[in-house]
Amino acid sequence: MKSVDIPLQSAVAPASSGRGATRRRALQIALILLVAGLPLSAAIPEFWISQANYIGLYALVVLGLVLLTGVAGLTSFGQAAFVGIGAYASAYLSSTVGAPSWATLLFGLVVTGGCAYVIGAITIRMSGHYLALATIAWSLALYYLFGSIAALGKYDGLANLAPMSLFGIELRSGRAMYGLIWACVGLCGWGLCNLLDSQPGRVMRALKHGRLLTESFGVDTVACKRLIFVLAAMLASVAGWLYVYLQRAVNPTPFGLNASLEYVIMLIVGGMANVWGAVVGAALVKLLQDQLQTVLPSLLGMAGNFELIVFGAMLIVLLRFAPQGAWPYLRRLVPDRAPRPVLASPPLNRRTLHHSGGPLLTLTDVGKRFGGLQAVDGVSFQVAPARIVALIGPNGAGKSTTFNLITGALSASAGQIAFGTTRIDGLPAREIARLGMARTFQHVKLVPGMTVLDNVALGTQLRAPSSVWRSALRLDRAVERQRLHEAAQALKRVGLDGLMHAEASSLALGQQRLVEIARALASDPSLLLLDEPAAGLRHLEKQALASLLAALRAEGMTLLLVEHDMDFVMGLADRIVVMVYGKKIADGSPAEIQRHPAVREAYLGSDA
Repeated sequence: MKSVDIPLQSAVAPASSGRGATRRRALQIALILLVAGLPLSAAIPEFWISQANYIGLYALVVLGLVLLTGVAGLTSFGQAAFVGIGAYASAYLSSTVGAPSWATLLFGLVVTGGCAYVIGAITIRMSGHYLALATIAWSLALYYLFGSIAALGKYDGLANLAPMSLFGIELRSGRAMYGLIWACVGLCGWGLCNLLDSQPGRVMRALKHGRLLTESFGVDTVACKRLIFVLAAMLASVAGWLYVYLQRAVNPTPFGLNASLEYVIMLIVGGMANVWGAVVGAALVKLLQDQLQTVLPSLLGMAGNFELIVFGAMLIVLLRFAPQGAWPYLRRLVPDRAPRPVLASPPLNRRTLHHSGGPLLTLTDVGKRFGGLQAVDGVSFQVAPARIVALIGPNGAGKSTTFNLITGALSASAGQIAFGTTRIDGLPAREIARLGMARTFQHVKLVPGMTVLDNVALGTQLRAPSSVWRSALRLDRAVERQRLHEAAQALKRVGLDGLMHAEASSLALGQQRLVEIARALASDPSLLLLDEPAAGLRHLEKQALASLLAALRAEGMTLLLVEHDMDFVMGLADRIVVMVYGKKIADGSPAEIQRHPAVREAYLGSDA
């Protein structure tokens, strides 16, 4: 495809020096040696080994919260209950049939995952404080359930469990368990980093920015949230499995609401959206908690849970002055990585543009009512293949509402909408996107914390298979290179390839609109809907955008756009549809629309 460059200032993130990369690698090696070598020294007291073990267990649970709350924006106060399900499932299988430790792990993961799926199916559609309250409710219910089942020992629990046996070696002490616990932390953290550095991870990061965004490129938002909910629960289950073999006993006490609240505090202290912030938060809270429990009673001369007061005050200060937690400050000690080069790769599969001779899009008497307001009233028009059709009208005419009806963001109250030969009114937005329709938004919808390149790569969601497990194990690198290459090509088409490594939030509004267009192009659509694409662009940028849209039309793509800039529309569109107060008042070529008396009256007034 021919590239059309739009004159914009380039700003590529600076690459780190070789010295910085060496320093970063040295710090990583030193940290690994420090953690791995801790139990090898007999001089390290058993107390500190025990502390390190519990920090590792807590970190596993908080890793799940990083994915659930920090990345996807789903608040949960019930993760301790999932730790309990994994722990009790493992302990029960071990005590009743003497199953090996690997079998108890699998059993715990299956039981926890199944419970999380059912609970998630019920609660995940909630949002805001309703979701948080729901997680508190089922957390309390599961806590009392653990203490009520006779087979689980009620509140006394299960004790005298067999030690873990690994490759014929029994792990009877905390020092012996240390390596396994931190190996699990390292593997789970590595897998989570890989997942977030992939297409499924991009989708997960986009979830908190609204269902309208994610469904516009074909994602089933509810199913994705449910998957994240299950993954977070399974990480908690691994912690429960390790806890059982570390303690060789289990009872309901560690799995109550207080423990869940502590995990949330660890998440906030370490950094909500940072994988290794989970380890930092778990370490800081655990060590501080133990020291405060010792120091505060001696200072105050009385016993009590005074550490809770200190944690409450610390949480308020953190939320006020360091809402991103401690990890971003520690991260400054390590030099930044250079932006990954975008490597040349085979192109993703392209959509075949079938033009049967009939219209690509047909609206027949489409209406939309919001209560007593008729926003769209009996609108009918057609969009022919390989044409540019503009939808214009004064503010409040119903143009964007019509766009939302076409793309499935809203359901029509009356009439029919057909995409080719397929009737699409009533279909969800994700299903319409899968048919070959892409769109931009009147109010720009990007993921602010991601780079421009990653934002555009979201548009490739439907063009290559994505698997959470393959991504976590880094088995998707070939298709990942294809996605990034496709995104870079789309950015080059809109003239933003020099900004691909910049954060999306750092761009001007006009540039952000171009990023949205590039994201839509990355999906290789048959029909492209652009909602005010020229808003915020300068004159030369508008000219270049018009050239790009004309080139897309020449390649066989069909475009429907809403725009207020009449000069831009009149020089570009093949046909124009005019709406006023939700009704279509004119439909024709640009020359016919300019002469139409109803259009002149709507824009200039009856006196004119």
